[in-house]
Amino acid sequence: QVQLVESGGGLVQPGGSLRLSCAASGFTLDYYAIGWFRQPPGLEREGVSCIGSSDGTKAYVDSVKGRFTISRDNAKNTVYLQMNSLKPEDTAVYYCATASNCRVAQSDFGSWGQGTQVTVSS
Repeated sequence: QVQLVESGGGLVQPGGSLRLSCAASGFTLDYYAIGWFRQPPGLEREGVSCIGSSDGTKAYVDSVKGRFTISRDNAKNTVYLQMNSLKPEDTAVYYCATASNCRVAQSDFGSWGQGTQVTVSS
């Protein structure tokens, strides 16, 4: 079964850090760009970050630049999202998904995971 599984979410105070993991099963992540997305309560899902398959591309939405870092470990078939200096507005369900490259639209991403909840609150 081909699927992505997100983990690492939780409750954290403002200014804290979390590291999310996106692990693949049933297929190899090496050949895919991986995007991280989030859906805050009552709002649309938005793109957060993306890492290319082999060209070193890393992209971030402006609101997380300088705070979030995306990386991949192909040996572990996993992509990570290190989130530092977290803010209450980062509260959302975070998802990862695959695509051919980071320039495609959100609708062209596939193999969506079930999501992991991140709550930033004091």
